[in-house]
Amino acid sequence: MPPDAAPPPEAAEPRSAGPPEPARPAEAASPGLLGRLPEPVRAATAWSAAALTSAGALAVVLLLCWSFRAAAVPALIAVLATALLEPVARRAVRGGRSRAFGAALACLVLIVVIDGTIWMVAKALIDAAPSIGAALAQVGDRLGAGDLGSLGQNAASGVSELGSQLASTLLSGVVKGVGLAAQLVTATVLCLALTFFLLRDADRIPGLIRGWVPAAHAEQAVRLTRLAYRAMSGYMRGTTLIALIDAGLILVGLLLLRVPDALGLAALVFVGAYVPFVGAFLSGLVAVLVALGDRGFVVALGTLAVILAVQFVEGAFLQPIIQSRTVSMHPAVVMVAVTAGGSVAGILGALLAVPFTAAAVAIVTELRGD
Repeated sequence: MPPDAAPPPEAAEPRSAGPPEPARPAEAASPGLLGRLPEPVRAATAWSAAALTSAGALAVVLLLCWSFRAAAVPALIAVLATALLEPVARRAVRGGRSRAFGAALACLVLIVVIDGTIWMVAKALIDAAPSIGAALAQVGDRLGAGDLGSLGQNAASGVSELGSQLASTLLSGVVKGVGLAAQLVTATVLCLALTFFLLRDADRIPGLIRGWVPAAHAEQAVRLTRLAYRAMSGYMRGTTLIALIDAGLILVGLLLLRVPDALGLAALVFVGAYVPFVGAFLSGLVAVLVALGDRGFVVALGTLAVILAVQFVEGAFLQPIIQSRTVSMHPAVVMVAVTAGGSVAGILGALLAVPFTAAAVAIVTELRGD
C-alpha cells in the first residue's frame, strides 16, 4: 500500500441493542380524566362505582322478590325455618329413621309451636283490650286530659280488632274475604312444603350448586353457601334461645305480679324477640298496658321494671355470650337492617332482614379474607 494512501475505513461495530424500553402507560402518554386526579380521588371513585353497582344489583333483587312475593316470601321463610329446625330433623335421622320422617317431624313441631303461640297471643289481646281502654280512660281523667281517654279507647279497639283477626285466622281461616284467606293458606302450604323438601334434601344441595356453577368457581360457591347458611342458622338458633330465656323470665315476673294472661304475654315477648329492638319495645308495651288495665298503676310500674331488667340481662349477658358464638354483627348494622327491612316490607321485612344480613356479612368477611 502506498505510504500516502489513506487507510481503509474500519467497519463500524454494530451497537448492541439494549433491553427494550418499557412501554409508557396510556395515562402517562395521554393522561385522561382519571389520570389527572389524585390517587385518593381515584380510589374513592372506584369504591363509589363498586357501591353503586352493588346497590343496583340489590335493588333488582328486591324488585324481583317484591314482584314475585307470593312465592319469594314463603321461600325466604322456609329457608329460615330450615335453618332453625335442622337439629330436630337431624336428631330424628340419628335414631335410624329416614330423612323424610325427620323433615315431617320438624314441620309438625313448627306447626304446633306457631299455632299455639298465635292462639295464646290472640287470647291475651282479646281479653285485655277492654281493661286497657278503661285504664287509659281513667288515667286521662286523673290527668285532666280527655283526649287521652279517647286515645285509649281507640287503642283498645285496635288491639281488640287485631286479636279478633288473629283468632279468626286460627280458628276459621277467614281473614276479611275469601281472596286473602286463599292467599294466606297458599303461602302457608307452600312454606311448609319448601321447608319439608329443604330438610329432606339438604345433602343434595352442594351437588346442585356444583352442577349449576362453572367448575372453576363451584367449590368456592359451595363454601360460601355453607358459610352463609351457618351464619343464618346460628343467628336463628341464638335468637330462639334468647327469646325463650326472655319469655321465661318475664313469665315468672308477670306471675309474681299476678298479671292476667301472663302466658300469652310471655308468648308475645317470645315472638317479638325475632324483630330486634322494635319487637321488644312493642311486646313490653303491651304487657305494661295489660298490667295497667287489670292491676293498676303500681303493678304496671312493676311490670315495666321486670321488662327493663330482662332487657338489661339480655343486652349485658345473653347477647354477648350466645350470639357472639354464632354470628357477630355490630348493633348499628342490626339497626340499619331492621329499619331498611321495615321500610321495604313492614314487620315481615324487619323479621327477614337481620338473618339474611348476617349471611351477607359472613360472605363479605370470607371474600375479604381471600
